Amino acid sequence: MAGSSEKAPDSGRGVVLLDNWPGYDLDLFTYPQHYYGDLECVFIPHGIIVDRIERLAKDIMKDIGCHDILVLCVLKGGYKFCADLVEHLKNISRNSDRFVSMKVDFIRLKSYKNDRSMGELQIIGDEDLSTLTGKNVLIVEDVVGTGRTMKALLSSIEKYKPNMVKIASLLVKRTARSDSFRPDYAGFEIPDVFVVGYALDYNEYFRDLNILQNVQSLLRSACNPLTMLYSA
Repeated sequence: MAGSSEKAPDSGRGVVLLDNWPGYDLDLFTYPQHYYGDLECVFIPHGIIVDRIERLAKDIMKDIGCHDILVLCVLKGGYKFCADLVEHLKNISRNSDRFVSMKVDFIRLKSYKNDRSMGELQIIGDEDLSTLTGKNVLIVEDVVGTGRTMKALLSSIEKYKPNMVKIASLLVKRTARSDSFRPDYAGFEIPDVFVVGYALDYNEYFRDLNILQNVQSLLRSACNPLTMLYSA
């Protein structure tokens, strides 16, 4: 059964960033000059991201490494997390006594317009889900918020009868709108802010930023702390 209710200890929530987390001073890092004046802090340094993804890979291989795995990357926001995670999974497999075959497939979902949820899920490439029949599927997602998007995807996948489905998400948002759905593997739990960077976007902008940043703050040009994931 993919996902679970929030009954796990804090370790199951990933690295928890509190609502008042101020981030790191920009002067401690380097970043592109054309973003000078747009950024206010570094929310999560790249080294921490890399270490956390490596640990997720170890946890995944410990749990399901006895099976061949079909990785289903949710585009577009999940591609960078997926690439890094798969690389760690492959490295672990190469150095183990049992080789685990891993194939990567892709699916595109759309549930946001600008920074707001559209209230429904659009699945692009739904006909390709038939390849999941009988497979051990690892869904790799960028962000789990309310959980409704992932539940809708799981509902679509289940009719193709995969052998097993697990979910890994780089970020999980704390939000009052959550239905308590949680991925099986979570990188970081963050406050309920709309973030971009590290392949996450705002209407296709900011994907090139190796950071996570609060879009609302950026658009208002306010002095509220920006939340960002910086990848030097």
